[in-house]
Amino acid sequence: MVKVNGEELDIAGKTISEYLAGTTYDRTRIAVELNCNIVPKAEYDTTVLKDQDSVEVVSFVGGG
Repeated sequence: MVKVNGEELDIAGKTISEYLAGTTYDRTRIAVELNCNIVPKAEYDTTVLKDQDSVEVVSFVGGG
């Protein structure tokens, strides 16, 4: 199980890209933190999520 934004999900073994493909996140407006480290977008396809990982997905919102 991988904890994503506080929710336990059965996504161990998937890459960050594979996880995001099943969500509604706009990949151009998010940052992904894996175990307290920001993951560069260029590494989403190669970063495999492991059991007990902790992921935070943060969406950027514009405004004024």
